[in-house]
Amino acid sequence: MEFTLEHNQIRETARKFVQNEINPNIPEWEESGRFPAHELFKKLGNLGLLGIHKPVEYGGMGLDYSYNLVAVEEQGRAIGAGVPTAIGVQTDMATPALARFGSDALKREFLAPAISGDLIASIAVTEPSAGSDVANIKTTARKVGDDYIINGSKTFITNGNQCDFFTLLCNTSDGDPHGNKSLIIVPANLPGVDRSTSLKKMGLLCSDTATIFFDDVRVPQSYLIGVEGAGFMMQMQQFQEERLYCAAGTYPTLENIIEETIRYTQERKTFGKPIIANQVVQHHLVEMMTEVAAVKALTHEACSAYIRGEDVTILASMAKLKIGKLVRTIPSDCLQYWGGAGYMADSIVGRAYRDTRVVAIGGGADEIMCGIIAKLKGLNPR
Repeated sequence: MEFTLEHNQIRETARKFVQNEINPNIPEWEESGRFPAHELFKKLGNLGLLGIHKPVEYGGMGLDYSYNLVAVEEQGRAIGAGVPTAIGVQTDMATPALARFGSDALKREFLAPAISGDLIASIAVTEPSAGSDVANIKTTARKVGDDYIINGSKTFITNGNQCDFFTLLCNTSDGDPHGNKSLIIVPANLPGVDRSTSLKKMGLLCSDTATIFFDDVRVPQSYLIGVEGAGFMMQMQQFQEERLYCAAGTYPTLENIIEETIRYTQERKTFGKPIIANQVVQHHLVEMMTEVAAVKALTHEACSAYIRGEDVTILASMAKLKIGKLVRTIPSDCLQYWGGAGYMADSIVGRAYRDTRVVAIGGGADEIMCGIIAKLKGLNPR
């Protein structure tokens, strides 16, 4: 994939933002368990980083996904993944369907202020009994007059405590679980929305995560995205961007910790010589670098195909699968070379160890990726 001057300008803007606005504050924000989302997102919006591939008429740059990709890559170089995860939920998970299928009125009310950083968005799909099994969600929205009445619950919802609206996937009818679902915008301040349950996690310590309860929440039917019953299809389409985001936002983290591990093993001596003087260490680091380079190339190829208008479900799922495998090994193996220093909570490799593990779960677990690829490749004899 070829990058233009405009790509590089966006990359530099995102890089400086990470260096100046995110990294210096990560320790404090992790200690408090939350970062000031409205303040930070407004700064991102002022720089245009929340609407790179969104329509110009709603405040976006109107560029293709490759321009967003370079910003995501730079966000992936943050020393903690909590803030980049929250940003990715806003740009690549909660707003793509709204931008593609929402009415003009809905986009002006919610998409435009999300792009400017005045509103924070959250995607509400996962439920206590349905994660990767999206078709099994139970939350309902029934029509009463000109409104929907929503009941149910969602869990593991990123930005859940601080967001201004949810892009909610719910059942709007009975019948076929792939054809009875709709996406509806639900303002977070409505009566009946309870998001008081804040969840503590293994990693992503400054990204707020909540369980959300909807008790007879009334929203106008005009808050429906697209047409009723198309929610499952729209969510599956959105997963292409989400999975590209997961890969593009994670391999820079792995590149960083490999680079830092090389530096550490060059300086740290054991038994009279640097750790990196051991051939087994050199070879293992080279293998890790090669694995990351491979998934980066795969993600770039998927992005190129995506902006050509091709269905990249297989390629995006492969990239997501591969990065999900690497986060289980590379942070752990790098941490091993750091010894006790790596086990400290504030070490860059320690943060990566706990922050990236979720990549193999969120946005579709590794096993789901395998199932999707096997199905689309015709490997399932059923």
